[in-house]
Amino acid sequence: MLKLRIDPLTKKRFSRFRRIKRGYYAFVLLVTLFVLSLFSELIANSRALFVWYEGKPYFPTYQFIPMSEFGQQDEFGFDDLETDYRRLKAEFAGLRSEFKERMKSYSGSEEDLLREEPKFARKANWVLMPLIPYDPYNPDFSYETPPPNAPDGRHWLGTDGQGRDVLARLLYGFRISLVFSLILVLLGQTFGTIVGSLMGYLGGRFDLLSQRFIEVWSALPFLYVVILIATFFRVNIMILVVVFALFQWITITYYMRTEMYREKTKEYCLAARSYGASGWRIMFRHLLPNCLTPLVTFTPFFIVGAIFSLTALDYLGYGLPPPTPSWGELIDQGLQSDNRDKVWLSISPFVAISFTLTLVTFIGESVREAFDPKQYARYK
Repeated sequence: MLKLRIDPLTKKRFSRFRRIKRGYYAFVLLVTLFVLSLFSELIANSRALFVWYEGKPYFPTYQFIPMSEFGQQDEFGFDDLETDYRRLKAEFAGLRSEFKERMKSYSGSEEDLLREEPKFARKANWVLMPLIPYDPYNPDFSYETPPPNAPDGRHWLGTDGQGRDVLARLLYGFRISLVFSLILVLLGQTFGTIVGSLMGYLGGRFDLLSQRFIEVWSALPFLYVVILIATFFRVNIMILVVVFALFQWITITYYMRTEMYREKTKEYCLAARSYGASGWRIMFRHLLPNCLTPLVTFTPFFIVGAIFSLTALDYLGYGLPPPTPSWGELIDQGLQSDNRDKVWLSISPFVAISFTLTLVTFIGESVREAFDPKQYARYK
C-alpha cells in the first residue's frame, strides 16, 4: 500500500506553526466552532431536544412528530401538523404553576385534586428545548409589530424581514459557508495538485498543451457562467461547488508545476529513478511530500476566497436559493431601503464574516510564516 510520508523538514514546519500562538489558537477556535456548527440542530431548533410525555421519552430533533402524539391541536382544530414544542413547553409549565396555586387553597390531598381535574396529570410532562428555541426557516408570528424585529429576550439578535431568528440563520450560515469552502478547496486543490504535478514532472508537450488550455479556460468569465447556470437550473450547494471547482483549481497548478520542476532535478529523485522506481511512485511518494509548501500555505487563503465568493453570490441573488440560511442574503436584507434603520440585519452578518475571515487569515499567515524557507536556510 502506497503511504505518503512527511519529511522531517515538514514536521519541523508544523511544529513551528504550533508555536505561533495567534495562528494556532485561531485554528483551534475555528475547528471548535465548526464542529459545534455540525450539531446546529441541537443548538438552534424549534424542535425540542427531549420530551417526557405520559412516562415515555421522545427525541424529536431529527424526526417529525404530529400534534396528535401530545394531544395538541392548532387554531383550526387540526392535529396532523408538527408539534409546536414551544407552546407545549409553555402548556406544561402553566399546568404546574396552576396546580401549585390550586393546592394552596385546596383542602384535600394531591391525589384528590388529580381525580377531580384529570388535566393536572399532564403536569409531570416536560420539554427540553435547545439553547436557541428557533430554527432558521420558520418565522415567529408572536410579535404584534411586523418584522424585522429588534433584538430582545426571545431573539437575541432580532429577526429578519420574514420574522426568522437572525442568530439561528447566522449559525446555520456559518456551517454552510465552511462546508462549502472546505469541499471546494478539497476538490480544487486535489485536482490542481494532480494537474500541476503532472505538468512539472512530465514537462514537454503535455506541459505546453496544458498551459495553453489553462490560459483559455481561465479567460472564461466566471460570473457569466454562474448567471447562465442559475438561469437554466435550480442552484444548490453541490452545483455551486462544481461550478467554483471548475475555475478554482487553476491557481495551484502554477505553484505545483514550479515545485515539481525544481524537485525532480535533485539527487534523491535521480537516485529513485536509477533504482527503477516508476514515475507515479517517484512523483507521489518522493516528490509530492517535498512540494507541500505552496499547497499548505495557500489553502487557508483559498478558504477565505471561497467564503467571500459564496457570500457575494448570495448577496447578488445568484447563490443558494431561499430560504437557505446565508450571510449574503442577510446583508442584502439589511441594505434594502426599508431596512436601513434595522442595523442588526447588517451588523450581525458583517461581524460574523469579519470574525471568521480574520481567524482563517491568522491561520494562513501563521502557516506561511511557519513554512517560510528562510527560516531554515543556512548560508556559509
